[in-house]
Amino acid sequence: MSKKNKKKHFDYKKVKKQNTEMEQKTEQQNPVEETLEKDNLSENDSQNVSEEQTDTTESAETDKTSEETTDNQEAQQPAEDFETKYNELNDRYLRLMAEFDNYRKRTLKEKMELTKTGGEDVLKGILPVVDNMERAIKSLETAKDLEAVKEGIDLIYKKFQEFLTAKGLKEIEAQGLELDTDKHEAVTKFPAPSEDLKGKIIDVIEKGYTLNDKVIRYAKVVIGE
Repeated sequence: MSKKNKKKHFDYKKVKKQNTEMEQKTEQQNPVEETLEKDNLSENDSQNVSEEQTDTTESAETDKTSEETTDNQEAQQPAEDFETKYNELNDRYLRLMAEFDNYRKRTLKEKMELTKTGGEDVLKGILPVVDNMERAIKSLETAKDLEAVKEGIDLIYKKFQEFLTAKGLKEIEAQGLELDTDKHEAVTKFPAPSEDLKGKIIDVIEKGYTLNDKVIRYAKVVIGE
């Protein structure tokens, strides 16, 4: 073999050997690269998981904050409604108190005026009777017919009784009746003139009267025994 061929054969083996070594190095580097890739993937996954957990936590906090805001709004709404209702009722109460106070003052004033002028109507009705009594007394000075004077006085008395009856004043009946403590007042007892008058009223010392069915003066009577 020539030196030229031998040299070529030698170079070929050397190249082949270098290729083999490079392949082995490449194979040795691949596991490292795969490990690095796996580590990178793991880090990415962990980062993604962390990001997902962070998003979930932020979402939960947002929901919680939203719920708290809603609860605060709901709690604030009834408080505002209560305050509005309170103000409305308080205003109504103050108005009623003012109206009642005005009514009380007006009623008190009317009562005072009624006390002062309550008998005005009665007095106006009595004045004509007084005029007639004055005329009758004046006529007695020159009257010669006593019967005419008596008739005049009786007429005045009847008119006065009619006036009192129109005002609700009535005489309490007592003569010959049994004692009624709601209307009569027994002053004394006296022997009855007859058997049927025993325990009954045999005389009236002072007449009693009722005003609109209310006793304003009891009849003072004598009871037979």
